[in-house]
Amino acid sequence: MIAYQFEILQKSREAVLRLTEGLTEAQLNKIPKGFNNNIAWNVIHLVVTQQLLCYKLAGKEMYVLDEVVNSYRKGTAPDPSKPVSLKEFEAFKVELMKNVERIKNDYKPGQSFNSYTTSAGVTISSIEDAIAYNNYHEGLHNGSILSLLRAI
Repeated sequence: MIAYQFEILQKSREAVLRLTEGLTEAQLNKIPKGFNNNIAWNVIHLVVTQQLLCYKLAGKEMYVLDEVVNSYRKGTAPDPSKPVSLKEFEAFKVELMKNVERIKNDYKPGQSFNSYTTSAGVTISSIEDAIAYNNYHEGLHNGSILSLLRAI
């Protein structure tokens, strides 16, 4: 079953790459009227959230810097005075896919885990729960990216 979750993550992230292919820096950073974030924020937020759910809650070292986590975790919004450059965005796209392989390699069934109840009211009690919930979360943000693409 976990292999299937990894496949969902892989396919979801490949879809994000296709959706963001060829976008300009202005398109990536545009916050359309009625939105509180942009495409760049959503993509980097995916990298950060997976790290928080699947690594931090498991007591493992994350592959992202605390500064990035603090800027892109739940409850944050893009800083219009600090747009994400195309070079930075490309680096996060690489991380997006690297982290699929990392979680596959780092996954250990039965590892210790700190339970957490999400804003959706779902309690995550194991690494398997975290991986499954992360896939749900990725789907939400895929939808956000699609909506942003229509609005820019």
